[in-house]
Amino acid sequence: MHMLRIVEKFLRENNIAPTKFGRLVAGDPRLVLDMRLGREIRLPMQKKILKYIDDYRPIMEHL
Repeated sequence: MHMLRIVEKFLRENNIAPTKFGRLVAGDPRLVLDMRLGREIRLPMQKKILKYIDDYRPIMEHL
């Protein structure tokens, strides 16, 4: 459940749709929905999610 809270906070703060996040991180638009429904996220995917969040920079920061 901890991972879901991290993802939900990230989505809210960056105004990103759950399906877009899932596609960008894992190629799976249902990732967040499945997490909300109780999908267990294994360690490799957790690392991938956290790396994406850590590396994320909004477009405006690049200008």
